[in-house]
Amino acid sequence: MTRTELDDLITKGESNTLEFKRSLSSAHRIARTLAAFANCSGGTLLIGVADDGKIRGVASESRELHKLEQASDQLVEPALSISYEILSPDGRKILVVTIPKSDEKPHYAIDESGKRIIYVRSRDKSVPTSKLIIGDESVNAQLIKSPTARTLIQYLRKNDHITADKFAKLINISEYRASKLLRQLTEQGLLLLIDKPRPTRYALKLAE
Repeated sequence: MTRTELDDLITKGESNTLEFKRSLSSAHRIARTLAAFANCSGGTLLIGVADDGKIRGVASESRELHKLEQASDQLVEPALSISYEILSPDGRKILVVTIPKSDEKPHYAIDESGKRIIYVRSRDKSVPTSKLIIGDESVNAQLIKSPTARTLIQYLRKNDHITADKFAKLINISEYRASKLLRQLTEQGLLLLIDKPRPTRYALKLAE
C-alpha cells in the first residue's frame, strides 16, 4: 500500500469495513473486531492510527502482532487467516491488517471468561449477537426496489439500526408484520440481526 492509498483510506473514516486502533489493548478485545469483519464483508484494521485519523504509530510492532496472532489463531473459532503489512509514513510504523470475508462463518470470539460470542459489524462498531443469519448474498434486485425496502434503506443510512416496533410505525403496519418483513429481509441478505442487548435490532448489511 502506498502513502497515497493509505491517506485515501484514512480519509474515508471508520465504517463497517474499516477500523482505526491507536494500539491493541488486548488479544480478547481485538478478537471481536476480527470475528465481526469475517462474519460480514471483511475489512481493514489500521493499527497505529487514532480515532480522529491521525497517524500516531505503534511503540512495538512485534507486540501488536503477537496480540493479533493470538486473537486470530486462539481466540476466534474457527481460526482466521489474516494478512498484514507494516508501513512507515513519516517514520511512524503502522500495521495494515486485512481480514477477508469468511466462507466458514459464523466465527465466534472467545471472551475473558471463555464464552463464545458472535460479533458482526454495524456501521463502525463490532456488536454481539446470538445468531448470524446467512442469507442469499445476491440480494433480489426487485426486493431492493420495493417501496418498503427503499424506505428501510433510507432510514438505516441515517441510523445505526431499527426495531420491529420502530419499523411498524415508520411504514404504518402491525408490529407482527414488521417483524416478519425484517426477518425476511435478513434472510435475503439485506440486514443483520442484532439481539444483544434486547430488544432485537436490525442493521443494514450491505455497504451503500
